[in-house]
Amino acid sequence: MSSLRVLRWLPFVVMAGVAVTDMLAGRSLVFLPLLTLGPAFASVSGGVRRTAFVGAVALGICVPMAIYNDLLFTWENNLTVIGITGVTGASMLAAGLRLQRERELASVRQVAEAAQRVLLRPVPRRAGDLRVGLSYTSAAAEARIGGDLYEVVTTPQGVRLLIGDVQGKGLAAVETAAWVLGAFREAAYDETDLADIGERLEASLARHLDSEQFVTAIIAEIHDTEVSLVNFGHPPPLLIHADGGIATAEPPEQGLPLGLGVFDASQTKAHRVPFHRGDRILFFTDGVIEARNAAGEFYPLEERAGLLRREDPQVALDALRADLVSHTGGPLLDDAAMLLLHRPGH
Repeated sequence: MSSLRVLRWLPFVVMAGVAVTDMLAGRSLVFLPLLTLGPAFASVSGGVRRTAFVGAVALGICVPMAIYNDLLFTWENNLTVIGITGVTGASMLAAGLRLQRERELASVRQVAEAAQRVLLRPVPRRAGDLRVGLSYTSAAAEARIGGDLYEVVTTPQGVRLLIGDVQGKGLAAVETAAWVLGAFREAAYDETDLADIGERLEASLARHLDSEQFVTAIIAEIHDTEVSLVNFGHPPPLLIHADGGIATAEPPEQGLPLGLGVFDASQTKAHRVPFHRGDRILFFTDGVIEARNAAGEFYPLEERAGLLRREDPQVALDALRADLVSHTGGPLLDDAAMLLLHRPGH
């Protein structure tokens, strides 16, 4: 039985329990004032009309029970009736306000999700000689919109991609993601060096963010036998080699996230890692590796990387995502974005 169904039946169960308890206790003890719990609980899950109906049922139970206890026209019973009526009225008001807030929240959520879908365009299934898979899982928080971002573009310099994670949630994070994606889409075609793309992103964010906000990100460029990476404080990608080896593409020096570059005069340098025929590389956000199960254990991404060896990158990512959700046993607490690139062996 779902929790919503339990909440819908709870007012009637409580009122029935009060009536039975009152009858079993005899006429010396009166539990009728507890009937006010019915409309109070009804306002938690029901609407205004349902709450009013539950209040009417409470009054309908109160009258015969008052007759049973010889209290129909007594001062105590009059106070009980007034209490049920007052609580029902207050609960109807609370139910109306709750429904209004839920409608407003749903409207804001729809606008934010639409904005995020526009920003996070579907990536191509093929880019150059690469096959691409994408998985994006939103957190099941009240404001489900997060700041994970990604893009794959084919430029005169080759296939370039961006994956990142904006600090924070909600519309502010979506707005920041828009600045980063817009700057990257322009710079990826204009700049010949990856580090210069990073400078463009840094300059764009410097005009919009305050000193306490930042974006972790990786900019990558795919070459014939290797991948160039510029890491701005982001979890390093995972390499799955054709010979069965698995390695993490750790940068020689950890760079600062975008938006914090003013605190370090040294420029973040690009580094290269091998990427041959048959190899795969997985880019991901921290929502993947920070997902915990009921025991508080993080998701063991490297141990589960074998799921990524399936021929179709999208099928492989779908299997990994299903395993990730199974590990947590429920909704994720943070957005999780994954990009899988595969260079076929032939």
